[in-house]
Amino acid sequence: MSTPRRAAPPSNDPPPWLASGAAHVWRPYCQHKGAPPPLAVVGCHGSRLVLAGGGELVDGTASWWTAAHGYRHPRLVAAIEAQLARLPHVAFGGLAHEAGYALAARIASLLPAPLARVFLVESGSVAVEVAIKMAIQSLHNRGIAKRRVVAFEGAYHGDTFATMALCDPITGMHAAFAGAGVDAVHLAIPVAGDDRFEAELDRIAGDVACVVVEPLVQCAGGFRFHDAEALWRIRRACDRHGALLVLDEIATGFFRTGERFALDEARVVPDIVVLGKALSGGMLPLAATVATDAVFDAFLADDPSKALQHGPTYMANALACAAAQASLDLFAEGDTAARVRRLEASLRAELAPLRSARGVRDVRVKGAIGVIEMDAGAAPPSSAFAARGAFIRPIRSAAADFVYVMPPLVLDDVDRAILVGAIAGCLGA
Repeated sequence: MSTPRRAAPPSNDPPPWLASGAAHVWRPYCQHKGAPPPLAVVGCHGSRLVLAGGGELVDGTASWWTAAHGYRHPRLVAAIEAQLARLPHVAFGGLAHEAGYALAARIASLLPAPLARVFLVESGSVAVEVAIKMAIQSLHNRGIAKRRVVAFEGAYHGDTFATMALCDPITGMHAAFAGAGVDAVHLAIPVAGDDRFEAELDRIAGDVACVVVEPLVQCAGGFRFHDAEALWRIRRACDRHGALLVLDEIATGFFRTGERFALDEARVVPDIVVLGKALSGGMLPLAATVATDAVFDAFLADDPSKALQHGPTYMANALACAAAQASLDLFAEGDTAARVRRLEASLRAELAPLRSARGVRDVRVKGAIGVIEMDAGAAPPSSAFAARGAFIRPIRSAAADFVYVMPPLVLDDVDRAILVGAIAGCLGA
């Protein structure tokens, strides 16, 4: 594989479609006043993005952590094309198709019992919303009036109203909406020798319907790591107080932290788990909320109002489900866990010297996640990394900046060297 040509910052002569659309597109997570134009991508392959100017960048974010198998994998493309020829989409209300039903059964087979009931949606934020609705309504249907949701300091669970309420109200990106949406309270994740979590939950447990946490790694909220014991303590506290445990594995699932799911490593079984991102291999929008039989059974009644009243228009889209089946095939056929262990070891060794770089507070690695925490405002812009052949988009908050890599799991040695080299060069290490 040849080394990609280095990309210059966005030129003053953008492609016509970028120039004509710029006055109409509202970009995500973007302060448009003063923001540079985005890099124009015209193609992709493997771990690379092909730019309009002909250069290539190694993608350090895997399109927000979705493209686990790399871009345009032929197995994924073939699965979508075959499904497109048969049935691209029909509404899931009152109708059924093989792609959706077969995928639900397969997802359930990958998870520990009694997680068995799969609700297929089109985005991670919606999947978390569904999990919250399942938790609160399952108790309501049993005559239990609990509505409060416990989340954690440093949390991020999405951008819809309920999920914004779960995000950290102080350091999170949704501080403007603190207090809106669901009734949420934020506690500290348990650490050894500190029982504040249990004490705080004991105090409010009479109102708590569920506890929501990203297992082992809180990703977009600040890339904080915690251990399996913290999750066991949360599980025991939920059991003690009759609250449901929801694990948000949208970012951590499908080998991102090492095992197939973080819950496998932690040996913790939740009442509800939320999956997404790499589920469809980064090809099409798809997420899943998976509940135990006990949660599902709480909705069984002669009263129609006790049903789960939720149904996205593109729920269980057949094309996305076909892509997911091919994605799961690829995970099953290769030793992905071993590949991630090798990537983890390389990132640990290669990022460690950056601890001494100016503005760096910490360097940490878990699975295929590498993070350099920096002083607020210290992270270089994306254009600086692009000039060195890599697409890296730091996450910035009032408290700290995070230069991170969550690349395709198929990242090879050449492309990994480009990513690490771009970071080292930009940080002056």
